[in-house]
Amino acid sequence: MISRSIISLLCFIAFGIQVVLAQELPRSSEGALEWLKKMAEAPRRHNYSGVFIYYADNHIEASRIVHKNDQAGEHERIEVLDGSPRIVLRINDEMKCYLPESKKIYTEKRWFRKFFPDILPQPFGNLDENYYIKEVKRERIIDHESQIISLIPRDSLRHGHQFWIDTQTGLLLKSAIMDGGQIIEQFAFAQLEIDGEIQSDLLKPNSFMTQEDWKVTNLLTSVIGEGKLEWKINNLPFGFRKLVEMKRNLTEKPVFVDHIALSDGLATVSVFIESMAEDTPTPASGFFKDRGAINIYVRVLEGNKITTIGEAPMETIKLIGDSVIKIN
Repeated sequence: MISRSIISLLCFIAFGIQVVLAQELPRSSEGALEWLKKMAEAPRRHNYSGVFIYYADNHIEASRIVHKNDQAGEHERIEVLDGSPRIVLRINDEMKCYLPESKKIYTEKRWFRKFFPDILPQPFGNLDENYYIKEVKRERIIDHESQIISLIPRDSLRHGHQFWIDTQTGLLLKSAIMDGGQIIEQFAFAQLEIDGEIQSDLLKPNSFMTQEDWKVTNLLTSVIGEGKLEWKINNLPFGFRKLVEMKRNLTEKPVFVDHIALSDGLATVSVFIESMAEDTPTPASGFFKDRGAINIYVRVLEGNKITTIGEAPMETIKLIGDSVIKIN
């Protein structure tokens, strides 16, 4: 039997070769970058409502979305239509997630979570450093003319992306995350109305969601100054930068975990460091596959569980997770 250390070494060597052999790509076209700028701005410029489909790993899920802009900012309601019911209400960055089956409500701030079709930061960073961005062709999507924009990674540290952008409004109609030539995750509108009238009642909770027997849990976050955590990522992969350091309670328990968030301008990766009690069983270390483009890597260091999770290849997630060190 081949030892685990040999397998790890082989993976490391293979990963190194991939990075070295990354293709030399030209600079992105100004036209393609203008399309991405228009796409990033569109959710804050237009009202829209419709149904979109999520597909990954043979799993299909439909959601209904209503999005309105007014003087107070953005108002949004997303309701998952398949499986266990879930409803998210958002006013700007303040979110409430309703779980009707358990009668629970979780409130939190939208820090990095991206909801289709609003998946680019505004303003978006210099994606050209990490992706070759090009215009592909025009294509009709749910009776809207779209411009296809392809983002080809400049190395093996990140996935490729493809966007179908409405030529009139810039709203994203369809998106795909690619592993080489294979689609590993996809969102697409099945029905969409842009700039129609949206009644305020469509953005409010249903009457049964306001009953007193629902339990509310506030997921708190405390942003801290640079270098205030006991941890740092010693070797950031090329193209990734640290966004913020925080302390968060991610469960109903009043226990805060350290959270370091990273991004390459499109993909986001989070590192959670949680102190384990002495009587806590040691968690399993290694890779864990979530659905679609999300990968998870867990390791234990000095009585702390370090979980790295993000929409990046497994090698990138491991590289980040193994770079976490204690500094105090």
